[in-house]
Amino acid sequence: MSVEADAIEGTGASGLVRRVRLPNDRRTPAAARALVRSVLEEAGLEPLLNEALLLTTELSTNAVVHANTELDIEVRADATGLTVTVTDFAPGPVEQLAVGPRNETVDIGEVAERGRGLLLVDHFASRWGTVHEGTGKGVWFRLEPEGAVREASALVPASVNAPEMGTPSVGALSALLQVNPERQSEEGVAEFAADLLAQLARLTGAAGGVIRLDRGDGGGRQLLARYGRAPRDDADTIRVRLNVQRPYSGELELDASPTGYAQPLATLVAERFSLHLENDRLRRADLRRQTWLTFLAEASELLAQSLDVNLTMALIPQLVVPRLGQWCAVHTTDAWGRLQLAAATHADESLLPQLHETLAETGPDSILARLEEASRLGTQVMLGSPTEGFAVPLVARGTRLGTLAVGRHHRIRHDADEVNVLEDVARRAALAIDNARIHDERHKVARTLQASLLPPALPKVEGVGFAAEYVPTGSEVGGDFYDVVPSGPESWVVVVGDVSGKGVQAATVTGLVRDVIRILVDDHKPMTEILCRVNKTLVQRGGGRYCTLAMASVTRQADGVLSVCLHLAGHDRAVLVHADGKTSFVGEGGTALGLLESITSPDTEVLLQPGDSLIFYTDGVTERRRGRELFGTSRLRDAAGPLAGYPAEVMAARLRSTTINFSVEEPRDDIAILVLRNDA
Repeated sequence: MSVEADAIEGTGASGLVRRVRLPNDRRTPAAARALVRSVLEEAGLEPLLNEALLLTTELSTNAVVHANTELDIEVRADATGLTVTVTDFAPGPVEQLAVGPRNETVDIGEVAERGRGLLLVDHFASRWGTVHEGTGKGVWFRLEPEGAVREASALVPASVNAPEMGTPSVGALSALLQVNPERQSEEGVAEFAADLLAQLARLTGAAGGVIRLDRGDGGGRQLLARYGRAPRDDADTIRVRLNVQRPYSGELELDASPTGYAQPLATLVAERFSLHLENDRLRRADLRRQTWLTFLAEASELLAQSLDVNLTMALIPQLVVPRLGQWCAVHTTDAWGRLQLAAATHADESLLPQLHETLAETGPDSILARLEEASRLGTQVMLGSPTEGFAVPLVARGTRLGTLAVGRHHRIRHDADEVNVLEDVARRAALAIDNARIHDERHKVARTLQASLLPPALPKVEGVGFAAEYVPTGSEVGGDFYDVVPSGPESWVVVVGDVSGKGVQAATVTGLVRDVIRILVDDHKPMTEILCRVNKTLVQRGGGRYCTLAMASVTRQADGVLSVCLHLAGHDRAVLVHADGKTSFVGEGGTALGLLESITSPDTEVLLQPGDSLIFYTDGVTERRRGRELFGTSRLRDAAGPLAGYPAEVMAARLRSTTINFSVEEPRDDIAILVLRNDA
């Protein structure tokens, strides 16, 4: 058998017994027939094969269609015949099988929708009845050799049993009900419909027939299968509605008189095909859901890639159109709660200006009024003509951000799945907008805080050039800083520092170090004392934060030479660039601040002749990464040499550009560069 089932079997006083439990599946009738066939062959009751397969198919198919539960199929064979019991577990009476007393006078032409299976059982079976055990209920039938050979002509009243038409045999009826589709696809459905229709027409002697189907996709009712000539408008035809769930609908039409056995056979075929269409509908629904899940995953990935507010809002309509609608508009609320159009698109670009005009209209019946209602109430609202569709609110973290409006495709209304997908897109879009806004706000806060830690402007001194470049990373405040503090009429203190870590805590330490240095410089404290005071402050503060500093006292002498006293507290050596382009590293390493109670801070004297420059920098420059390769101090020195003779501003800008262009990656650490040049 082709379906999974729990089975028992045995042989005893009652003969051969087989029982299986089958799922409610389109393959269940075939599995039931396979079970009956195997028992008949093993018991040597092959003469009963056609009748047994016919009745088993009918009962199992009816149970699959109407019960929607698992089925128990029990087959018992003994020397005198075969007994088959089909049991389902649906609550209530056995309505789907039209259970009632045996009626020898029933005419098959009077078959009701729910009683077809039992009329065939009533005709072909030697005996039959119903069972009620626990939660299960069902129908059994008994076939015995002496009553097995029956002709289907007994099903047809004598008044309509035309000799020229012939009567279908049991084998022909069984073959009709055992037609199976070869594949589950759109082509397979059409081929299956054509096979059923052809066999039905041959059995009933119909001149032709058609099967029409509307899948609810906006294409209307389409011709699915055709046999012979199409039924004539003035002919006495048979029309049977297909028993399928929405959005599917359809009918079978046969060019045959609705008398005798033609009507019930057409109804049987319609039900047989309806069962297959239900499987097709469920298969398509499953594929649609898988497609929507893939779409939502892709949409989430695209929305997550951008943290720019405007780019995120522009991306949302592009995701929706044309997949989910003809047009889409995103409105956001301003500070007063009013809706403002943020982005819109249309599948037909020529209609986009008209869409913008429509969205800008005001009044109680305008789209904008409906959008404001959706935003205010936080619920979905329908949009009327001419831009039919609906709007859903954009809500993230309990805050209403605006609305997402979508116009439906022509002639196609959104089904439940599409509505759910659109609501899901709205939730993800709202979260993406909110995340982008939060990131933008954090970025602004970081920039504002970072700017407060840097001097608004460096001193402008005739004959002395000061220039700095600063490149922050991401939306977090860094620990890098620089400053130039006047310490006398012709002297200045130059500072470049780097506090460990990032974020608000690092920024707090950065501000503390900068302010302490400024205060001590204003009090004319010597360099060694300034470094010791800063170190003591950081040690007492605790928290594990430390700071490296390159601090230099600069004094202009009478002959125009700049005398520099350089202290390095755990910081990289400065680069000395002579006027002729020769370069060297200057400075002697000392102890970083904030780690130990006492520090060492050796000083280095440097004389800057006219045209000479001194370059200070943080490790964001030397540790700029390209794969596994670092920019390093050697590249910095090589890049600084050719800049001799340029003003300090140009040198700083060129070094910044060289550092940034070393890699296509975003900087992982802040970059600070300060250039001191003797312009005398």
